[in-house]
Amino acid sequence: MSSTTGTTTVITNIASLVTNDPSLGDGSPLGLIQDAAVVIEGDRIAWTGDSRKAPATDNRVDAGGRAVIPGFVDSHSHLVFAGDRTQEFNARMSGRGYTAGGIRTTVAATRAASDEDLERNLTHYLHEALRQGTTTFETKSGYGLTVEDEARALRIAAAHTDEVTYLGAHIVSPDYADDPAAYVALVTGEMLDACAPYARWIDVFCEKGAFDGDQARAILTAGKAKGLHPRVHANQLSYGPGVQLAVELDAASADHCTHLTDADVEALANGRTVATLLPGAEFSTRAEWPDARRLLDAGVTVALSTDCNPGSSFTSSVPFCIALAVRDMGMTPDEALWSATAGGAAALRRTDIGRLTVGARADLVLLDAPSHVHLAYRPGVPLVTGVWRRGAREV
Repeated sequence: MSSTTGTTTVITNIASLVTNDPSLGDGSPLGLIQDAAVVIEGDRIAWTGDSRKAPATDNRVDAGGRAVIPGFVDSHSHLVFAGDRTQEFNARMSGRGYTAGGIRTTVAATRAASDEDLERNLTHYLHEALRQGTTTFETKSGYGLTVEDEARALRIAAAHTDEVTYLGAHIVSPDYADDPAAYVALVTGEMLDACAPYARWIDVFCEKGAFDGDQARAILTAGKAKGLHPRVHANQLSYGPGVQLAVELDAASADHCTHLTDADVEALANGRTVATLLPGAEFSTRAEWPDARRLLDAGVTVALSTDCNPGSSFTSSVPFCIALAVRDMGMTPDEALWSATAGGAAALRRTDIGRLTVGARADLVLLDAPSHVHLAYRPGVPLVTGVWRRGAREV
């Protein structure tokens, strides 16, 4: 094979290769190829197929009879923050009430932190996630809640990912506790103007105690007018208008989706909005699990993500979330892996990631296991033994 765009590398002797292309291999949604090889050219996938038929390349890696999967696409995280909520978690898990302020605690710490502290914290968790196989991540603002602090959070995030989300509407800022309408005006006005240059997405926490349907619609509509595409924190704590609003506005994703009516499920099934499930949040708050089986059986596209944040889901581990989804949310191991890769890509409206097909970005993970099923079969075990991102081995 001649190299025209970059060095070529073949990874061969792969026990099972997950391509997420049903036209390949076994014809399943995972497009599983047994005894496989994959060729990387530059930062792209150049070839997949039978290991015995692999073309000649500049470099060769022997997978040793292990599995290769696409890199995880973590489409929902909150990584620009400072501080720690250990005491809150400890109290919750010890059966004690805790009233230290939740998100407001993190807001205070984030506002007080320097840019350098925020970036150091962000990169720490990004490296942690990479070691566990995450090659693409989305992250949000939402812990500043002032014009300056929201804009700097997004500026810092944009240096590390293209998938940046403006979440000025995380909660009503404590500074505007007595005048939520004025805060909505800020979020849709001066704050949006300052934040839009750094973001691709706009998000809102549509929930009792945060923003109602009318407020959420106004915020998302203002974002769309500035060229930002909607995502919605929807139906996490209670039934509400979030999912219907997400589908109405063609949001890329409705995230959480824990409390759904039949009409909500039908709307998701008939629209393009992905249902992003975040089992780390239910695990960490002992809340009711989302019913992934109900969504999948209705034909809804489902993504799995970590929701990594210091309060309600302080995990950067997609493999952990896969194990939870299989154990407690009715997903098969195949469905959970697809949702954490191709599903995450769909939630970001991306076709170049989340799959290992010719022309896709060469983001892939080598597991110390013969099958992707081990991600759920062996929960808590560090199975990721190699990670390539944009064609370069980083783990």
